[in-house]
Amino acid sequence: MDAARDPNRATLRFFVTYTGIRLPFRLVNELPANEVENRNTYFRGYFDKQERLTGFDKLAYGEIELAHRYTYHDSGKLSAAEITDIDGETTLLVFDTEGNAQ
Repeated sequence: MDAARDPNRATLRFFVTYTGIRLPFRLVNELPANEVENRNTYFRGYFDKQERLTGFDKLAYGEIELAHRYTYHDSGKLSAAEITDIDGETTLLVFDTEGNAQ
C-alpha cells in the first residue's frame, strides 16, 4: 500500500543504509528522491506523523530484497515487527509494553 493511502505511513523517504542491531532499525544517510533512480540499492522508509519508522523496503536493482513493518504501543515502544526476506518468508516478532521480545 502506498504512503499516500495509509495513515500509518504518512511520509515516504529514501536512505542509503541502516544502522543498529535492535529493532526498529534506524535508516541513515537520507537521499533526495531524485537521486534514487541513479542507485542500484537503497532503502525506502515509511514514517508516521510522529516521525516513527513504520516500515522500510530494501530495494536492489528494482526488486524488494527485505521488508520490515513496525507497529508501536501507545507508549512509543515497539509492539511488533514483521520481517519479510528475499524468499518471501515472513517472521513476526511481538514485544511487550516495555519493548521486550515475547
